[in-house]
Amino acid sequence: MAHEDHSLKERKVISIGTVRDLTGLSERQIRYYEERKLIFPARTGSGIRKYSFSDVERLMEIANQMEEGVQTHEIRREWKKKEKENENWKKQMLKGQIQAHFKQSRQ
Repeated sequence: MAHEDHSLKERKVISIGTVRDLTGLSERQIRYYEERKLIFPARTGSGIRKYSFSDVERLMEIANQMEEGVQTHEIRREWKKKEKENENWKKQMLKGQIQAHFKQSRQ
Protein backbone atom coordinates (compact mmCIF):
# COMPACT_ATOMS: atom_id res chain seq x y z
CA MET A 1 0.00 0.00 0.00
CA ALA A 2 2.83 2.46 0.83
CA HIS A 3 4.33 1.91 -2.64
CA GLU A 4 0.90 2.53 -4.20
CA ASP A 5 0.53 5.77 -2.21
CA HIS A 6 3.95 6.87 -3.44
CA SER A 7 3.05 6.23 -7.08
CA LEU A 8 -0.26 8.11 -6.70
CA LYS A 9 1.68 11.05 -5.26
CA GLU A 10 3.85 11.08 -8.39
CA ARG A 11 1.00 10.98 -10.94
CA LYS A 12 0.97 14.14 -13.05
CA VAL A 13 -2.74 14.99 -13.08
CA ILE A 14 -3.08 18.45 -11.53
CA SER A 15 -3.61 21.57 -13.67
CA ILE A 16 -1.54 24.72 -13.19
CA GLY A 17 -4.67 26.54 -12.01
CA THR A 18 -5.19 24.04 -9.22
CA VAL A 19 -1.50 24.20 -8.31
CA ARG A 20 -1.85 27.99 -8.15
CA ASP A 21 -4.81 27.63 -5.78
CA LEU A 22 -3.04 25.05 -3.59
CA THR A 23 0.27 26.90 -3.31
CA GLY A 24 -0.72 30.56 -3.48
CA LEU A 25 1.89 31.04 -6.23
CA SER A 26 1.01 32.77 -9.48
CA GLU A 27 1.08 30.84 -12.74
CA ARG A 28 3.97 33.08 -13.76
CA GLN A 29 5.96 32.05 -10.67
CA ILE A 30 5.23 28.36 -11.29
CA ARG A 31 6.41 28.64 -14.91
CA TYR A 32 9.51 30.53 -13.74
CA TYR A 33 10.46 27.68 -11.39
CA GLU A 34 10.06 25.31 -14.33
CA GLU A 35 12.37 27.51 -16.44
CA ARG A 36 14.92 27.42 -13.60
CA LYS A 37 14.80 23.59 -13.66
CA LEU A 38 13.32 23.28 -10.17
CA ILE A 39 10.06 21.65 -11.23
CA PHE A 40 9.31 19.29 -14.12
CA PRO A 41 5.64 19.10 -15.09
CA ALA A 42 4.42 16.65 -17.68
CA ARG A 43 2.87 18.02 -20.86
CA THR A 44 -0.27 16.79 -22.57
CA GLY A 45 -0.37 16.37 -26.34
CA SER A 46 -1.67 19.93 -26.60
CA GLY A 47 1.11 21.27 -24.32
CA ILE A 48 -0.91 21.72 -21.13
CA ARG A 49 1.22 21.37 -17.98
CA LYS A 50 0.24 18.68 -15.47
CA TYR A 51 1.67 18.44 -11.97
CA SER A 52 1.79 15.81 -9.22
CA PHE A 53 1.21 16.17 -5.49
CA SER A 54 4.98 15.82 -5.11
CA ASP A 55 5.39 18.78 -7.44
CA VAL A 56 2.98 20.81 -5.29
CA GLU A 57 5.01 19.97 -2.17
CA ARG A 58 8.21 20.91 -3.97
CA LEU A 59 6.74 24.23 -5.11
CA MET A 60 5.73 25.05 -1.55
CA GLU A 61 9.26 24.26 -0.39
CA ILE A 62 10.68 26.49 -3.16
CA ALA A 63 8.36 29.34 -2.16
CA ASN A 64 9.42 29.05 1.50
CA GLN A 65 13.10 29.08 0.59
CA MET A 66 12.64 32.03 -1.76
CA GLU A 67 10.92 33.97 1.04
CA GLU A 68 14.01 33.30 3.17
CA GLY A 69 16.18 34.84 0.44
CA VAL A 70 17.60 31.65 -1.04
CA GLN A 71 18.31 31.96 -4.77
CA THR A 72 16.99 29.42 -7.30
CA HIS A 73 20.49 28.25 -8.27
CA GLU A 74 21.23 27.58 -4.59
CA ILE A 75 18.02 25.56 -4.21
CA ARG A 76 18.86 23.51 -7.31
CA ARG A 77 22.44 22.90 -6.11
CA GLU A 78 21.25 21.78 -2.66
CA TRP A 79 18.65 19.40 -4.15
CA LYS A 80 21.22 17.85 -6.49
CA LYS A 81 23.54 17.34 -3.51
CA LYS A 82 20.72 15.64 -1.55
CA GLU A 83 19.81 13.45 -4.53
CA LYS A 84 23.44 12.32 -4.84
CA GLU A 85 23.61 11.57 -1.10
CA ASN A 86 20.38 9.56 -1.32
CA GLU A 87 21.71 7.62 -4.30
CA ASN A 88 24.93 6.81 -2.44
CA TRP A 89 22.92 5.70 0.61
CA LYS A 90 20.74 3.42 -1.55
CA LYS A 91 23.85 1.87 -3.12
CA GLN A 92 25.36 1.20 0.32
CA MET A 93 22.10 -0.38 1.54
CA LEU A 94 21.91 -2.63 -1.53
CA LYS A 95 25.55 -3.62 -1.13
CA GLY A 96 24.91 -4.54 2.52
CA GLN A 97 21.82 -6.57 1.60
CA ILE A 98 23.72 -8.48 -1.08
CA GLN A 99 26.61 -9.20 1.29
CA ALA A 100 24.22 -10.38 4.01
CA HIS A 101 22.38 -12.62 1.53
CA PHE A 102 25.57 -14.33 0.38
CA LYS A 103 26.83 -14.79 3.95
CA GLN A 104 23.54 -16.54 4.84
CA SER A 105 23.65 -18.76 1.75
CA ARG A 106 27.13 -19.99 2.57
CA GLN A 107 26.23 -21.05 6.11
